[in-house]
Amino acid sequence: MNIFKLLIINPGSTSTKVAIFENESEIYSKTIRHDAEELLAYTSIFSQYPFRKATILDALHEEKFDLTTLDAIIGRGGMLRPLKGGVYEVNKNMLKDLESGEYGEHASSLGAKLALEIGSPLHIPSYIVDPVVVDELEEIARVSGIPEIKRKSIFHALNQKAVARKAAKELGSTYDQLNFVVAHLGGGISVGAHKKGRVIDVNNAVDAEGSFSPERSGSVPVGDLAKLCYSGKYTYHEIKKKITGKGGLIAYLGTSDGREVESRIDNGDEKATLIYEAMAYQTAKEIGAYATVLKGQVDAIILTGGLLYDRNIKKWLVERIGFIAPVIVYPGEDEMAALAEGGLRVLRGQEKSISYQQ
Repeated sequence: MNIFKLLIINPGSTSTKVAIFENESEIYSKTIRHDAEELLAYTSIFSQYPFRKATILDALHEEKFDLTTLDAIIGRGGMLRPLKGGVYEVNKNMLKDLESGEYGEHASSLGAKLALEIGSPLHIPSYIVDPVVVDELEEIARVSGIPEIKRKSIFHALNQKAVARKAAKELGSTYDQLNFVVAHLGGGISVGAHKKGRVIDVNNAVDAEGSFSPERSGSVPVGDLAKLCYSGKYTYHEIKKKITGKGGLIAYLGTSDGREVESRIDNGDEKATLIYEAMAYQTAKEIGAYATVLKGQVDAIILTGGLLYDRNIKKWLVERIGFIAPVIVYPGEDEMAALAEGGLRVLRGQEKSISYQQ
C-alpha cells in the first residue's frame, strides 16, 4: 500500500489547528492559539493570512518537519457558493469568491488559501473537503412558505458525511448505497436526511433553524418573534444575537457548556433538567421529521457531536427515536481526520476531485 503524507490546516476564530497524517494515522498535531487582542489589529479575515501562514510554518519548523515529503495539503472549507459534497481542488476562482466575502466571512475560509500558498511551491495539490455550504437539497425542500424566502443548506457537512461513511463501512456497505438520518449536536445542532450519498434535506444550523441548541434559539414561534422584532426593545443586531450566539441553553441557563448543565442536573437543578431535556426532545422531533423525508426507509440514525458525551442527552434521544431505526453513536467530532480521509480518497483514486467554477 502506498503511504501518503498529508498536511491538514483548520483555521478557527482564535486558533489554527495543524496536523500531519500518514495515511489514516495522525503523526503530529498542534493547536496554535492566537491572542484575541492581536487579531483585532487585522481589518478582515483574509488580512490575517500572512500571520497565520507564518505561525504554521514556524510550528512545522520547530518540529523539524520536511515539507518536501508531503503529497497534498487539505484545508478547511469556507464560505463559498452552494456546492454539492465532495473534495474540491483549491484554485484562483475559489480564492476570489472566498476573499470577496460575498457568501459570508469566517476564519475557516482561510484554510483554502493557506493550503494553496503552502502547497504551490512544493508542486503538490491542495484541496478542501465538504465545506459548510454543501447543498444537495431536493427542490421540494427549498420551499419555505414565504415566496421571498428559500430554505438554505448550511450545516456540519464535513462531520455528518464523515460519520455516515464510517457507519456505512461498519454496516458492510458504502455511503451511496444507504439511507441515514444524521444528527450533529454541538454548539449548533443540525439534522440531515442522507439518501444514498446526498443530503437531500437539512436544517440551516447557522441561522438556527430546527431544534434549539447550546447557542442557538432554534425555530421559535414566528408570530411572537415578529412582535419581539417590532417591540422597540431590541435592535436588529440584538435580535440576531438572540437567535445565534445568545439563544438556546445560554439564554435559559446562562451557560452553553453541557458539562456544567449535567453537573447542575446531578445536583438536583429542576430547571436545568427541564431545559436540557427539552433540547433533546426538540432534536428527537427533528430526527423523526427527517425520517419522513426518507419515507421511513432509514438504515440507521447516527448521533454525533460533543453533546453525545453526555449520558443524559444520549438516553433521552434513544428513548424517543429508537423505534425508527438502529441508532449508532459517535461522540465528538474529528474534523482533522475527516479532512485527511477526503484527501486520501482522491490520492488513492477512489474519488475524483472537483474543479471549483465561479
